[in-house]
Amino acid sequence: MARAVVTGGNGFVGSHLVDRLLRRGDEVVVFDSKGARPKPAPSWTEVEYVRGSVSSADQLSEAITSGVDVVYHLAAVVGVDRYLESPLDVIDVNFTGTRNVLDRAQRVGAKVVFASTSEVFGKNPDVPWKEDADRILGTTSANRWSYSSSKALAEHLTFGYMRERGLNASIVRYFNLYGPRQRPAFLISRSVHRALRGEPPIVYDEGSQTRSFTYIDDAVDATIEIGTRSEADGECFNVGSSDEVTIREAVDLVVELTGGRVGLTSIDTRDRFGDSYQDLDRRIPDAGKILSLLGWKSTTSLREGVARTIEWAEESPWWLEQQENTTD
Repeated sequence: MARAVVTGGNGFVGSHLVDRLLRRGDEVVVFDSKGARPKPAPSWTEVEYVRGSVSSADQLSEAITSGVDVVYHLAAVVGVDRYLESPLDVIDVNFTGTRNVLDRAQRVGAKVVFASTSEVFGKNPDVPWKEDADRILGTTSANRWSYSSSKALAEHLTFGYMRERGLNASIVRYFNLYGPRQRPAFLISRSVHRALRGEPPIVYDEGSQTRSFTYIDDAVDATIEIGTRSEADGECFNVGSSDEVTIREAVDLVVELTGGRVGLTSIDTRDRFGDSYQDLDRRIPDAGKILSLLGWKSTTSLREGVARTIEWAEESPWWLEQQENTTD
């Protein structure tokens, strides 16, 4: 049994991670800026809850205390809609907040698992990407790249704390996670949300772009392996499925599994968003490192994962009533 802190524990990945840690028998502290426990976690009676922002070192010190074994740092400003609209918040939370977490964890001797993103690779056309692949980004005048840059700088911070201050840490780069509880602002969640509400899912630029979609349960399995295995200490890992599918294929699958009652809406991103939105043609991981070191690989097929997501959504009217954001 370990004592774990999950920053952003109310969020999509965080809430699933908390569920799994509790089932393992770990002591869990949730650190989140939201005051109430999330709707999908009614069994969190044994969780210690600390309200606060990672931007506040003082508030973090109430959660990351002596005796904490591992900090899963998931708190971040995530989603294309948010980093097009609020790049300053993205940079402040993702960069400054991460520094606060690393500093506090180093003081109390806790390990950190920092949740990064496939976005750090930017527009590198040489896929699948290995962990040490080059970063190729667009202009700094486009808000689109504030998220990628903030997460990359946070990775530099993490490596710096490991090398200069002796912090024990690992980095996990998630590739297109989806599943129950995700807000309807991402491709799979938004498509399920719209289809079940009788609205046509959206495809950007004809949907020829390709992605590797990773079901949340698989990602949580990987995250806990990274947080608990000594082989992961000091390492960075891609966490994602290696199955490459087009955006159009993924949306068509959602339509099929929800009964095929609605068609599709196609949006030209240049007409809708101008130069502020810059999409990527392909985003595929090389997940060989985590397989060789930890024995992990994504095992949930897109069809199975989407079916589970639809089943959960049909039983969650509060989620279907949410307003979506159609930016991502």
